[in-house]
Amino acid sequence: MILFYSEECDGQTARLVGSEASHCVQALRRQIGDEVYVTDGLGQCFKGEITAASKKSVDITITEEIILKSPRNYHIHIGIAPTKNNSRFEWFLEKATEFGIDEITPLKCARSERKLVKPDRLSKIILSAMKQSLKTKLPVLNPMVQFQDFVSGQNHDQMYIAHLEEKPELLIHKYKSGKNATILIGPEGDFTSGEINLATSKGAKAVSLGDYRLRTETAGIAAVQLIHFVNQAGANSEKGKSNQ
Repeated sequence: MILFYSEECDGQTARLVGSEASHCVQALRRQIGDEVYVTDGLGQCFKGEITAASKKSVDITITEEIILKSPRNYHIHIGIAPTKNNSRFEWFLEKATEFGIDEITPLKCARSERKLVKPDRLSKIILSAMKQSLKTKLPVLNPMVQFQDFVSGQNHDQMYIAHLEEKPELLIHKYKSGKNATILIGPEGDFTSGEINLATSKGAKAVSLGDYRLRTETAGIAAVQLIHFVNQAGANSEKGKSNQ
């Protein structure tokens, strides 16, 4: 199954434009009358038939809604300091999208080695990973912001800061299934004491991702997967109770 992305999708028709159209027509040789699958990036997936095709645009008449996976009842937002090596940050975005993430905000921290990111390239990586892994919800990539501005603007009841300065409680124990989570991941060298104190003063919960020292991008992936694990474990527990 090859999944296309359409920004012009209303549940009855869809249009592919730009690189999506050229990939469909030129690379994959799709023609009028061919069946295709398309997502709106908002959680919906459709099967449809091509009614007009060119390398600039492809029109699709939707014939059926497809449910690839039930929607989640929790939102994962990672605020993360981009790595000095840009390919490592791109790897994080790709793998986090594959695992299932809803929102990413690059953070400019005191020890950040990268002060700028290229959102256009990063957005393309996220889009490609969404389609490749057959996800139907396109993660939001926010502009890069200062750490202090970010922590001041979040729902602090749902914010966690992972750091190495002490031995806080494990995220897997601190987080409760079914809840939204915003997790702060620092740069190489970790957050400063001042940043940790600022976040916790705003209500963020200090957490650990385990006993091992992780690279920034690995820590981000670990945080995403831990949230999914807790929710999956909670769902299985409830299912077990209902079967008793």
